Amino acid sequence: MPSTSPLAEFNAAAVRAWLAAGRDGLAAAREEIDDLNVYPVPDGDTGTNLHLTVESAAEAVAELPADADRADVLSALAGGALMGARGNSGVILSQILRGLGDGLDGHPGDAAAFGSALEQAAEAAYAAVADPVEGTMLSVLRAAAEVTKTDEARRDLASLVTVAAEAAREALDRTPDQLEVLRQAGVVDAGGRGVCVLLDALEEVVTGAVSRARPPQQRREAPDADRPVDGSEGPAEEGGGPAYEVMFLLDAPVGEIPALRETLRPLGDSLVVVGGEPTWNVHVHVDDVGAAVEAGIEAGRPYRIRVTHLLDNARAVRAGRDLPSEGRGVVSVVAGAGLGALFAAAGATVVSGGPGHRASTAELLDGLRRARVRDLIVLPNDADSLAVAEAAAGQARDEGLRVGVIPTKASVQALAALAVHDPQRRFEDDIVHMTAAAGHCRHGAVTVAAREAVTMAGVCHKGDVLGLLDGDFAIIGDAIDTVACAVVDRMLGSGGELVTLVTGADAEDGLAEAVVEHLHRTRPEVDSLVYAGDQPRYPLLIGVE
Repeated sequence: MPSTSPLAEFNAAAVRAWLAAGRDGLAAAREEIDDLNVYPVPDGDTGTNLHLTVESAAEAVAELPADADRADVLSALAGGALMGARGNSGVILSQILRGLGDGLDGHPGDAAAFGSALEQAAEAAYAAVADPVEGTMLSVLRAAAEVTKTDEARRDLASLVTVAAEAAREALDRTPDQLEVLRQAGVVDAGGRGVCVLLDALEEVVTGAVSRARPPQQRREAPDADRPVDGSEGPAEEGGGPAYEVMFLLDAPVGEIPALRETLRPLGDSLVVVGGEPTWNVHVHVDDVGAAVEAGIEAGRPYRIRVTHLLDNARAVRAGRDLPSEGRGVVSVVAGAGLGALFAAAGATVVSGGPGHRASTAELLDGLRRARVRDLIVLPNDADSLAVAEAAAGQARDEGLRVGVIPTKASVQALAALAVHDPQRRFEDDIVHMTAAAGHCRHGAVTVAAREAVTMAGVCHKGDVLGLLDGDFAIIGDAIDTVACAVVDRMLGSGGELVTLVTGADAEDGLAEAVVEHLHRTRPEVDSLVYAGDQPRYPLLIGVE
């Protein structure tokens, strides 16, 4: 419970109290935040992801002795959040908490120090995203940090957190004006709402008074049928990606880092540049390895250069943990019992995930350890789990494992990658072949709308059948089998030799058979495979190779 009088300093006890209040606040707002979803299928689980990320942080702090100092509490807070991070929002939140801890390190917990730390947390959040988007949790946090720079705000800690929380609420209200997809859906940003919950909790703890927390958000206007929605927290926009991962350490002054990011950004994706002067860790997925390395040379002195996930394997495994055996394994996130059995039969170590329960960093790391081999390939099978997979891979590399993450955004892409997996190849060659196979597999799906929304195909209503092509809603119809056949036809329009169908838990009897029969009539030259995946929310997943 918050105290009855304002706190003068953000000490260890205040950190613990804020963490407990933030966890409870996110638990109470979880469903509300999840419902701030611009996607017509209930895959928007930002509230759940944020709550579970903070829950993991709370568990890490609870393991500390009661007299642990603030530095230890903040370190455990950030570490626990990183290990429990779920989805992109959870990964960004873990960086926010780390930035806050770094900003307070060695400084008192007064208003001036906390304001500076909040600025550092905002900078860390932006730095964690290669292409920051305004109208998200990033801009909400930055607004809160900016307003604390005034002398009046930094008069005392209570004044500072009060104006920060208010600025965040105002910034949240502006997110629909900054991001078109939010305006069309009539909602504010879900991640930004989560930031507000945490700052409201901070205000209550520091001031001792209940904050002016906003009531549950409602959709504020009907969808605009003239403007398509082209962004969401649902399935990915497109498959495939660059073939190589380039990683290196870089000695460079901090002033060179913005230009380095600008040079690397158009070369590929999954760009991360973290660290601090003089040493930085650079990671990017590219097709042109030479150009990425040359960018590092322009910025400073790159060294320990690794291509396609090659790292120094000489680092010791954590004390007390058995060494993994030589060999290569695949770890795959799955969203259904049938898919789990299918991937396990193909030799993969499976980790449960998918909409409604994204796999956490710790769960993926546990999967990497359970594989019991040194060389590992991760298939996240979900765009929102890619950042978590990269975080888990980084932790595993610190334990001496060699890990590559293939950016699969759908289970059918992972099946295509597994089909060409060959542990007898060189590790980097296997990565290249599997990445290429995943990239050449177009992915589609059929689902049912849970709410009215604007899509690329027009306005859909609750109960409409939706057909997805590479993550975009392309077809709206009444019958699942008719829409499924239309999706397959569209996907085969650009060519294809093999259609893979994965039936979900809610698939109607005969759905896959109807699609196969349609293929036999219209495209007899195309082969087909049918699997029972048991995945939720999507009666049919479709892959075309």
